[in-house]
Amino acid sequence: MLNLLLAAAEPVAHVASSNPVDGMKDTLVHFGVEPKFLVMQIISFLILFGVLYKFGIKPTIAAMEERNKKIGSGLEYAEQMQAKLAATAQETAALIKKAQTEATRIIDDARKSAKDFSDKQQADAIARAADTLAKAQQAIELEHKKMLADARAEIARLVVTTTERVLAKKLSDADRAAYNDAASRELTNV
Repeated sequence: MLNLLLAAAEPVAHVASSNPVDGMKDTLVHFGVEPKFLVMQIISFLILFGVLYKFGIKPTIAAMEERNKKIGSGLEYAEQMQAKLAATAQETAALIKKAQTEATRIIDDARKSAKDFSDKQQADAIARAADTLAKAQQAIELEHKKMLADARAEIARLVVTTTERVLAKKLSDADRAAYNDAASRELTNV
């Protein structure tokens, strides 16, 4: 660097000196550097550098290292959270799949129960209808038998009355009962 300063100062220095140190002093003086103050400036610079290093640079470096550690731990925490998020997503997917399977099973069970209930209700309705039909047929049969019995009794009475008129005589209760029985037997055979 000194050579560079000397090279720059050569065109400016008109005075040629035989001593190279004197030429350098002249060049330094020409640039405003006093050799007697140079040592003081170097000492001041070293003191200033020491103070700045101790109170400025060193705390800044420590803060940067601490910040780097925090950033590193934050990245590590982010990776852990991302892994937990992925695990939670898998658990959620498994729970959803399980819930869907359970819902499908419940729906199938409900459909089966509804079909069984419908079949049972239909069978009960058919049984009630058959029972009602059987009772109606019995009632019709009883009514038919009663009607036939009434008709026989009426026909027997008419036969007796007609017979009385044809024979023109009054029949006794015993004769009337005998004719009624005979007419009933005849009608029963028909």
